Amino acid sequence: MTSAPRPDAAQSEQSARTLGDLLYGDTRKTLGSEKDWVALVQRIASGDQVAFHALYAQTHRIVFTLIVRIVNNRETAEEVTLDVFHDVWRRAATYDAAGGSVVGWIMNQARSRAIDRLRFEQRKKRVSTEANNGALVSGTGSDPCEAFDVREQGRLLREALTVLNPHERQAIETAFFSELTYHEVAQRLNEPLGTVKTRVRSGLGKLREALAGKLKAV
Repeated sequence: MTSAPRPDAAQSEQSARTLGDLLYGDTRKTLGSEKDWVALVQRIASGDQVAFHALYAQTHRIVFTLIVRIVNNRETAEEVTLDVFHDVWRRAATYDAAGGSVVGWIMNQARSRAIDRLRFEQRKKRVSTEANNGALVSGTGSDPCEAFDVREQGRLLREALTVLNPHERQAIETAFFSELTYHEVAQRLNEPLGTVKTRVRSGLGKLREALAGKLKAV
């Protein structure tokens, strides 16, 4: 499938209206039935960019409104909104009407993306604060030996990750770097829970062996 056509982020600026207006206003321009929505997603799955832009026009405002309420930052919300529609473009073929409405499917992706971004920003602030506090306690900044150890551990971990197959690496990075539960990882990757658990366990086993060998060699 070709890369997702990028909708104009500036259109999200029009979200100053109420959520009710966005959901129910100007009904003449909305799709007539859920069958119409499903048909649109099916066309997107086949690579139809016109259908993709039509879906974006119908839903980008409510997606942006939800995201900005979660992350509380317009610029960040615009970025996440584009990420959501990129996911819609890539995952259109996975949509199952039995699992819920098209709009509900999109909004679930938006909520998940927004919460992930919020967690990331909060974690980044926490790490920055801890680093600053550590520098204040030491008086002269971080201990060079400790800084070297951190960098070396990071290098060893990056090298160890190369022993994983793509599925194992994706599962581990999604679980630990995004701080998600196994259930959340399974939903994010659209994989069975048992499959995710197996991939994480096998991947962690490989990492332990790889790191043990590298540390002995140091």
